[in-house]
Amino acid sequence: MTENNASPKRARKKWPIAVGVVAAVLIVAGAGLFAWHEQPSFCGAICHTPMDGYLETYDAEPGQPGVDKYGNTVSDSSAMMAAVHRAEDGTTCMDCHVPTMDEQIGEGLAWASGNYDVHDNATYGASLEEKTLTQLTAARGIANEQFCLNEACHTGDDGQPLTRADLIVATKDLTLNPHIAQHGELECSDCHKAHRASVLTCTKCHEDADVPEGWLSYEESLEIAY
Repeated sequence: MTENNASPKRARKKWPIAVGVVAAVLIVAGAGLFAWHEQPSFCGAICHTPMDGYLETYDAEPGQPGVDKYGNTVSDSSAMMAAVHRAEDGTTCMDCHVPTMDEQIGEGLAWASGNYDVHDNATYGASLEEKTLTQLTAARGIANEQFCLNEACHTGDDGQPLTRADLIVATKDLTLNPHIAQHGELECSDCHKAHRASVLTCTKCHEDADVPEGWLSYEESLEIAY
């Protein structure tokens, strides 16, 4: 009788250990998945099948020739903000793209069904449509200007977000200061592009404006296949 009763007792003692091991494995796996969720490789491998073009721009090396999300050659990848922010600050997709829960559920369903908006190009085939600045800020509930000028991104020596006035001072030595609102204020995204060459919009009227290395003039941007 003693031997018959010992086995059930040992089994009762082991099940909490087994549950603890399973729980620990699930926690570690969940933490690993969450960490991967923050990385660009997750976007390309799991969520958005047509993300090759975006990842190409993200991995591009500033100062070196690259290719934009549409497959167009970029003479200097420093013109693409995604490449610059990755190289300088280790910025990831989720630092700029902050999806809401509704958006994630909607995109998950769209991905599973293959029913999402894409843009076709010769190099990468179908790729997801580019987000506008307004769409990016809507998820954060902030003004468009705060997308770049905030405590986590562009700040002054005092740690406070830069202002439009600060930007004017920073570019005061250029032939034409692009940050002076001579013709009304522009959005940052009118010139600065994340996944394609940035465009100096001033050259739409001022041909003598200084175009940064790798950037496009307004006329050149019209000739690019987007």
